[in-house]
Amino acid sequence: MAEKTAPIATEPQRGGRSREITRARERHLRPPVDIYETSEGLVLVADLPGVTKETLRVDVDGDLLTISGKAGHIAPGDAIYREYELANFYRQFELGDEVDRDKITAELKQGVLTLKLPKAERVKPKQIEVKVG
Repeated sequence: MAEKTAPIATEPQRGGRSREITRARERHLRPPVDIYETSEGLVLVADLPGVTKETLRVDVDGDLLTISGKAGHIAPGDAIYREYELANFYRQFELGDEVDRDKITAELKQGVLTLKLPKAERVKPKQIEVKVG
């Protein structure tokens, strides 16, 4: 699985040239992730503080896995003093053929997203039964 940023549109620059953009102009952070390989497939763990189920999107389009989330403070009322600011998150990965896209699962727990990307049946190792004849 390789990280990927796919251009969505072009934006004009000074001098008439255009440049590719991948997201709106709001500020986004690349969430830190850990990726593990198990016998069943890959497990991706991403830190998304301040993101809720309602503000999280996990999309698969062809070979592209996209994680995006809008972070917000959960404290009630207006902040009088704040030392940290939450930003929105955006990250993309290119999936290999060995991932079964139809069986990907996602769980968000206390700001940590866990994606399970199972191996396609055709790439899983299997044991061949030996018959005695």
